[in-house]
Amino acid sequence: MKIVHFSDLHLDSPFAWAGAAGEVARRRRQALRQVLLRILELTREVGADALFCGGDLYEHDRVTPDTAEFLRTSFADLGPIPVFLAPGNHDWYGPKSVYELVEWSSNVHIFREPSLQRLHLGDGIALWGAAHLAPANTNNFLDGFQVEGDGVHIALFHGAERSWFTAQGGGKEPHAPFDADQIERAGLHHCFLGHYHRPKDAARHTYPGNPDPLEFGEDGERGAVIATIGSDGQIHRERRPLALTDVHDIVLDVSGCTTQQQIRGRLADLVSGSEGLARVTVRGELEPSVELREDDLRDEMSGFDAIQIRIGEVRSSYDIDAIRQEHTVRGQFVSDVLAADLPPDEERRVLMSGLRALDGRADLEVL
Repeated sequence: MKIVHFSDLHLDSPFAWAGAAGEVARRRRQALRQVLLRILELTREVGADALFCGGDLYEHDRVTPDTAEFLRTSFADLGPIPVFLAPGNHDWYGPKSVYELVEWSSNVHIFREPSLQRLHLGDGIALWGAAHLAPANTNNFLDGFQVEGDGVHIALFHGAERSWFTAQGGGKEPHAPFDADQIERAGLHHCFLGHYHRPKDAARHTYPGNPDPLEFGEDGERGAVIATIGSDGQIHRERRPLALTDVHDIVLDVSGCTTQQQIRGRLADLVSGSEGLARVTVRGELEPSVELREDDLRDEMSGFDAIQIRIGEVRSSYDIDAIRQEHTVRGQFVSDVLAADLPPDEERRVLMSGLRALDGRADLEVL
């Protein structure tokens, strides 16, 4: 049996993380819809027997009636191929959810219980699925669970495998947390999951990752998983990239640049030919003579839909230790700032702005 699995599309996401608003945010949300259509086309193209969604299909608090109708018609058009939906913490199932309010076509099955429920998938394969009924505090679906009957048993749900949560540095809340070894102990051959945006193919579970980038720092292919389920429970997986949005993480090293134009030229080389969304991390040693503001960098990136500028390990070429020893106004200023125990980035900005002011400079708004 062949299935296509995806999760974490997050339709109607606000995209505030990228500084996107208005028309830019609208285009990003439209891109998410287009990616879903690509997933449906992939399902037809590979002759899949079913389509799985591991939750967070949309944003419960932001979903529009238009999005609800888009989902209804899109899944209906996929018929007779069955669609199995396991609501997550962002698209949790409830009386006012899209899952309840929409009149779905007969090929759509939504799991509505907070415990794993069994369905016959075909070819001796049983599918167990569950739903989140609230945006938080969902328990482990595998606690106390044991499959019933012979054949191959697979599961579909939205949950946080604990070791993967630790490996990602705790970047996401551990909704419906479980341990990987619980899968085999429960008698399940494999779990198709949602929640983590970073793709992972483990021995007994699969996280497809979000199919189109939702925030900076998301690496790995973005798309859907084509999985073939053998009669012995073995899983063969293939990832198919489907993302429409290009997200770039750019490191701009300003070391050695003595003018604003040199820095802007360096950035122009880094972003040449790129488009979409970009996060620029500035690092290196910044010369006191350089007049550089955030808007100067944005001017070089007019072809991007949204831009985020952040400061990494930026060092001032002012000799702070030497200035602190001076019996001057500059020396007292530096001593006072260092004694204030400010956060590192704020300390650097205060020192740079203050020292420039004391030098008679007017460009005090520094990176």
